[in-house]
Amino acid sequence: MIDAESPSSTHAPETNAAAPRTRASGKSSKNSLRRRSRELALQGLYDWLLSREQVSEIELHMRAQDDFLPCDEAHFEALLRGCIEQAGEIDLALGRHVDRKMSELSPVEHGVLMIGVYELKHCIDIPYRVVINEAVELAKNFGGTDGHKFVNGVIDKTAADLRAVEVEAARAAKR
Repeated sequence: MIDAESPSSTHAPETNAAAPRTRASGKSSKNSLRRRSRELALQGLYDWLLSREQVSEIELHMRAQDDFLPCDEAHFEALLRGCIEQAGEIDLALGRHVDRKMSELSPVEHGVLMIGVYELKHCIDIPYRVVINEAVELAKNFGGTDGHKFVNGVIDKTAADLRAVEVEAARAAKR
């Protein structure tokens, strides 16, 4: 089950986003911890896209936030470091489906797209539809008014490139 609770904003990612919801048992679900990790990674990517600061400095800044935990720390680190270290490769994958220069994208949408591509490439345990849904939710919560529509289209097309077998199997099952 995907936890749909997230902070709403039409501006850049905020650093005091709400923590994930917890189950009745008091434990955060794995999905909400991952969602929180994506939110934090997006904030870090936003900083990086604007400043090009060292990933270690951005990670320290993010971890110093009062509301950093609870999150899936390993997933946060993989997303932040992986997206920054593979930014060129990720942008090449995105470039096939983006109708403008990457430098013309808003830093929020660019960061969301980077996270989506990274998860499609490296987080095979996450179904491609979940990757798309999570990217759309990030864009709705942190991006511009219709940014989520753009993100949906780009990640959907990129998923067909990066996970062709999975996407085709899902489409064939609908027929």
